[in-house]
Amino acid sequence: MPKTLSIVIPVYNECDTWRELLARVEAVDLGEVAQQIILVDDCSTDGTRGQLEQFAAERPDAVVKFHEVNQGKGAALRTGFQAATGDFVVIQDADLEYDPGDFPALLEPLLAGRADVVYGSRFLNKPREKGYLSNYLANRFLTALSNLFTGLKLTDMETCYKMFKRELLQSLPLEQDRFGFEPEVTARLAAANAKVIEAPISYAPRTSEEGKKIGFSDGLNAIRCIFKYRPRKLRR
Repeated sequence: MPKTLSIVIPVYNECDTWRELLARVEAVDLGEVAQQIILVDDCSTDGTRGQLEQFAAERPDAVVKFHEVNQGKGAALRTGFQAATGDFVVIQDADLEYDPGDFPALLEPLLAGRADVVYGSRFLNKPREKGYLSNYLANRFLTALSNLFTGLKLTDMETCYKMFKRELLQSLPLEQDRFGFEPEVTARLAAANAKVIEAPISYAPRTSEEGKKIGFSDGLNAIRCIFKYRPRKLRR
């Protein structure tokens, strides 16, 4: 029976990028795997909401959800996850930092039964080719701290690209509304004894001036979440 990949795209003030991103997503060749497109607008204020309302009217095959108040990326993801019906679910940001052309490489281990979850690592098997030093160091620190408490051996816990078996994902009791989602879901997966592997991906970072929304307070919250959600037993 054909498989389906649900692609959950949280959107907040991305009027200049979400349509190009969606075009890139829909252009990806997944072989016999179908796509389910799920867009969640987190109460955008820059015109994105109106664009998505028009898109929803034109594309009944896509799922488009709207938040009446801004809640954060984690909350938008939970809304998207609830709407997912595919065999697998992947997270896709609405900006252009991540390349959907990496989907087949993330999907292959799931189709082969070698993993329950695949993280797309920006740092795996290659030097740091691009990116901002402060973000790079913060990501590596948070990943190392997360690994210490989960027993996983990840190189990029903070990556956007996480591809899951849907039933596993929907079984996790997620609660973080903002960027605490990343350490929370990682700890929940470790506690569930899920098989998590990584695959290398490409990455084109943007600056805060270009709309990057994560900040210093989110880093502090990530540390708090690593401690809060750490599994009772360390994986070996």
